[in-house]
Amino acid sequence: MPDAPLTPVDVLVLGGGAAGLSAALSLGRSRRTVRVLDAGEPRNATSPHAHNLLTHDGTPPSALLAAGRDEVARYGVEVVTARVVAARRVDVPGDVGWDGAGSEDTGAADAGSSGAGSDGAGWNGAAHEPVLEVRTADGGTHRARRLVVATGMRDVLPDVPGLRERWGRDVLHCPYCHGWEVRDRRLAVLATGPRAVHAALLVRQHSADVTLLTHDAFAPDAEQRADLAARGVRVVPGRVTAVRVEDDALTGILLADGDVVPCDAVFVGSRAVLDDAVVDGLGLQTTALDFLGEDVGRAVAVDATGATSVPGVWAAGNVTGPQHALAASIAAGSLAGAHVNASLVTADVAAARAARITTRP
Repeated sequence: MPDAPLTPVDVLVLGGGAAGLSAALSLGRSRRTVRVLDAGEPRNATSPHAHNLLTHDGTPPSALLAAGRDEVARYGVEVVTARVVAARRVDVPGDVGWDGAGSEDTGAADAGSSGAGSDGAGWNGAAHEPVLEVRTADGGTHRARRLVVATGMRDVLPDVPGLRERWGRDVLHCPYCHGWEVRDRRLAVLATGPRAVHAALLVRQHSADVTLLTHDAFAPDAEQRADLAARGVRVVPGRVTAVRVEDDALTGILLADGDVVPCDAVFVGSRAVLDDAVVDGLGLQTTALDFLGEDVGRAVAVDATGATSVPGVWAAGNVTGPQHALAASIAAGSLAGAHVNASLVTADVAAARAARITTRP
């Protein structure tokens, strides 16, 4: 039998990064009970500094997260270190449990609503209200009226020895995030497909010494070669087999034919991998990500408010697209949190009106 569900809350936020904490801040300030479940593996953990974040440019990502946790705690938001291993929507009391046995629906009847606006209608006062349930690796079961999915995505890199170990240091993904820091140095772009041409031209803005390594991933056409040549970007064919490191610094890229391309940093596009346990467990609709003709993964489909295809579930941040930088993720989380609160207000009003009708003499 699974563990009994913990005290249910108004909103569960899955992921304690920029988007998740921003959503939690909006909801905590709206006097909702909020629990953030975070595995402690932010996408930017290996980056020494965060950039393009106005008033906090250059701040270490860990410092930003620590400040965010402190801020949401002021409003009663609970942050729990836990890995989500399963998620689902529960609609019927006496539902089938995780192990197939009947489980008691403790989430709907006995926990009062939060906030000054509560009228005692009950945590699940409206019969049509969804119940969202999450299970964590430590055996905990968490329930909520609403869910914000901010689990981000995992970067999958080309299978080149040494590449992952340098990720976020001198193996980089975004010229807007890291270009300034490697300006005027020897730079390379490792191709994974057609988007590498666009990346090389962006990187060229930061240095006159740029090499595009095709890595047998694709061959630039005549028009693309003309663009690259016009900007002085070299094109080097052949498969990349390893990165060269000396004194804990990248010095070059080794090719299959034995040649070494000298460089101080290499930009490479990753493939976006979502948390299947959450996304597929909830049945969230996803969209394929195509960037300039290259398949780069999938993302959770959301509307302009962050609402997903599943009622009661919102999503924000990199889970909705890997291009979301910190500023965009913070904005998306804040917006989603506000709309989650608005949906709860609507449900609370409906429950309160229903309660008045049933109690009239």
